[in-house]
Amino acid sequence: MPSLTWGGMDERIVMVDSVTGLTLTEEQLDERSATATVQLRRRGVRDGDGVLVCLPAGPDLLVAFVAVTAAGGVIWSLPADLDAGTLRELVRGSRARVMISNVGPAVDAADESRVRVVVGVDDLCAPRPYPV
Repeated sequence: MPSLTWGGMDERIVMVDSVTGLTLTEEQLDERSATATVQLRRRGVRDGDGVLVCLPAGPDLLVAFVAVTAAGGVIWSLPADLDAGTLRELVRGSRARVMISNVGPAVDAADESRVRVVVGVDDLCAPRPYPV
């Protein structure tokens, strides 16, 4: 893996988004996926639960995969470029209650299924204050 050195610190790059050129470092992946894991658990994901993931290929997809696995969930990956009808069929057939997506047709399909929680990676990775 390539590394970048800033101020004496070695940052390992784990992914480069082929569309945007943005990089994801090992430290960023660890931080974002740890926060997302906690958020998935708070939203009810438990060991063995199926979690639909419908995101374009890129850093967000990697973060979602790591977080779902760390939360004990089972990843049901849906390609983001599927047509709306196919997405609807797959989402309904999955019987999943949680979906990670910001893809319009997938989010729409969730409305017609058992999915009760639809969340984007940005929402999962945003730091939340602890309850008082």
